[in-house]
Amino acid sequence: MNAPLTVTSLNTQIKSLLETTFLEVYVEGEISNLTYHSSGHIYFSIKDDKSIISCVMFRGNSKYLKFKLEVGQKINIRGNLTVYTPRGSYQLICSRIEPSGQGALALAYEQLKKKLQEKGYFDSRIKKTLPKYPKKIALVTSPTGAAIEDMKKVATNRWPLVEFILVPTLVQGETAKTDIVNSIHYADSLACDIMIVGRGGGSIEDLWAFNEEIVANAIFKATTPIISAVGHEVDFLISDFVADVRAATPSNAIEIALPDINEHRIYMDNLQQEFENRFKNIIFTKHQNLLHLKRMYEQNSIESKFNLISAEIKMLKQSFDNSFANILNSFENNLKMLKNSFELSNPKNKDKKGFVQLSKDEKIVDLETLKVQDIVSLQTPKYIATAKIEAIKKQ
Repeated sequence: MNAPLTVTSLNTQIKSLLETTFLEVYVEGEISNLTYHSSGHIYFSIKDDKSIISCVMFRGNSKYLKFKLEVGQKINIRGNLTVYTPRGSYQLICSRIEPSGQGALALAYEQLKKKLQEKGYFDSRIKKTLPKYPKKIALVTSPTGAAIEDMKKVATNRWPLVEFILVPTLVQGETAKTDIVNSIHYADSLACDIMIVGRGGGSIEDLWAFNEEIVANAIFKATTPIISAVGHEVDFLISDFVADVRAATPSNAIEIALPDINEHRIYMDNLQQEFENRFKNIIFTKHQNLLHLKRMYEQNSIESKFNLISAEIKMLKQSFDNSFANILNSFENNLKMLKNSFELSNPKNKDKKGFVQLSKDEKIVDLETLKVQDIVSLQTPKYIATAKIEAIKKQ
């Protein structure tokens, strides 16, 4: 397992990734939290109705600023993103700032955008959903531009099963807007799954045909789901807002429109592996169930019961034999004890020279209990003598 990153290392990596990814951004927003620092740097934030981002314009660039920034002012910024590593916060480093809405094209853009938004052209609820596996895609773009080659290359690597229909279209110049509209109408009649309308990057003047109202109307009225893919990431055209999906670039449009065949290969491999694992688990479970049933059958079979009863009979017989042997041994021991006791009590065994049994009135007594004139019997195993006590003397 890899060692965890330090906070500094993580922030440094984020800084490197952010700064190399967003080499230049073009952002519009309203000024807030404005501070003119004594060093000549300008610190502020720009915001829209949902988000805010910190900005700074250093003295080297701020001295070329032609107007004074004010809170609430709407501006356009060109710059790059950076991360302040000690705090882990990111900010926009401004290289150029212009008042928003200045110029005929910018004003026309804002006016048309507002008009179409009020008409509901941008409503997400009416956006058409792209099919997951398109079979045929119409490309409304220039046949000679770099965009078409980029799209073909991405499609070949991503999902070669799709069919493309190129609708050659002028994408720049005075007549471009009309040609784009006609191409959209034609592509819409081809019953394709998706239509991609776009071109490669260029200046605002080069891209302006996609900001025309008649192009927006054609996109809005088309029945085929449309992806708008005009210019670069920083370029936002009216066609982007009206289309069902906006792509940052023509290549990105192909990535959005087509599934990734490699992901599906991995998915299929995972499905196969999961199937094999589940199949093995099922087989294993069934095998264990069979073994359990077999053991149950063996335990409850007639042979098993007979063996059990036979074992119980043997055990009872053995218990009987042991009990009977114990009883015999007990009787034998008792007999031996009685015999020993008898042998010990047998008068014949007590017949020793000089020893007799003393009794009085047919009861064995001790010599100490006798009195003078008592009549006693002196007995050996063979003889009995009667005597009279003449005297008793204590030794």
